Order: sequence, then structure tokens, then C-alpha cells
Amino acid sequence: TLDKIKEHNLEMKLINAHYFLEEPKLLFNFTSDGRVDFRDLVKDLAAIFKIRIELRQIGVRDECRIMSGYGHCGRLFCCSNVLSDISPVTIKMAKEQNLTLNSLKISGICGRLLCCLGYEYKTYLEEKSKFPEIGEKVKINNEQYTVTEINIQTENIKLISQNEDRVMYINLKEIKYDQFWKIWILK
Repeated sequence: TLDKIKEHNLEMKLINAHYFLEEPKLLFNFTSDGRVDFRDLVKDLAAIFKIRIELRQIGVRDECRIMSGYGHCGRLFCCSNVLSDISPVTIKMAKEQNLTLNSLKISGICGRLLCCLGYEYKTYLEEKSKFPEIGEKVKINNEQYTVTEINIQTENIKLISQNEDRVMYINLKEIKYDQFWKIWILK
């Protein structure tokens, strides 16, 4: 098959071949930067294997899913191990999780954003809803502070006093939202 791809001068990378036992069919998955006219290749392969041939162009995420391997975290790729379907992952998901927007740190082996950003996103939104938003006020001992940072993992909140002369770190467990006064207060 690789020889036939070279013979036809096709700019494609063969990923795998799958033979179906239920029906006489051979599926070849490949990646390519652009569109590939593989009609002549299909004819040649059908003549060699004497069964129906199907070629399917897949994306780089699907390539990693098929090939499998280990990610930055040291675990098997999410796309081949945890996820049943590959959903779109956006930079907004990385921002929402307070990650450094360094492409080397938030990109997987495939060069796309890490799949785990997608399935962790909903949990981050749920956890973040328990916190005061950045810019909200927190009243501590009759003084108002402004929330400047939150850390969902440690549940810590960074506060700055109104005249910006004091910085304070408190834990989420130390405050509550007062419905009557519509402000966060110390428990």
C-alpha cells in the first residue's frame, strides 16, 4: 500500500488499515494537509486485494486516538483512553481554568489543544460558581476588599483592600454570601 501511495505521488500519511469481517471491505485511514485525489489508488488497491476499498481522511486528533501513546501528564492519551467522542476544545476553556496560555503547555502531541481541557471544563465552571467573581467585594471586619484572584484547586481567594495597601488570602470556607446585603462576608 505504501508503495502504491508513492507510485501515485500522493501527499498522504497512511495511519492504519482495518479489515471488516462482516463484509468484505478494507478501510485505510490517512492524514493529509490538503485534499487528496485517491481514485486511482483505490482502483489499484482493489485490484490487489480483490475486495471493496475505502480510504478515509482523518484529522490529527483521530490519528493520535488510533495510534495511542502517553501525554504530558504521563497517562495514556485522553482521546484514546477516556473520551468516547472527540469534542471541540477552545482557548476559552483554558482561560476559564486559569492556565498559562503557553501553547507548549496546553497543546497535546497532536498539536491541538489538550482534550482534557474539554472534559474538565464543565467541572471548573461548576466549582467556579461557588466563588465570588473577580472584582466582587468581600466584607471583612467592616472593611471591603476586592477579589483579584481565585484558585479552584486550593480554594484560596486573593483580596486587595479598597486603598490597595493590604493583600489578604482567605479560603472559600471562611466566607459566605449574604443574600440580604448582597455581599460576601466572613463567616
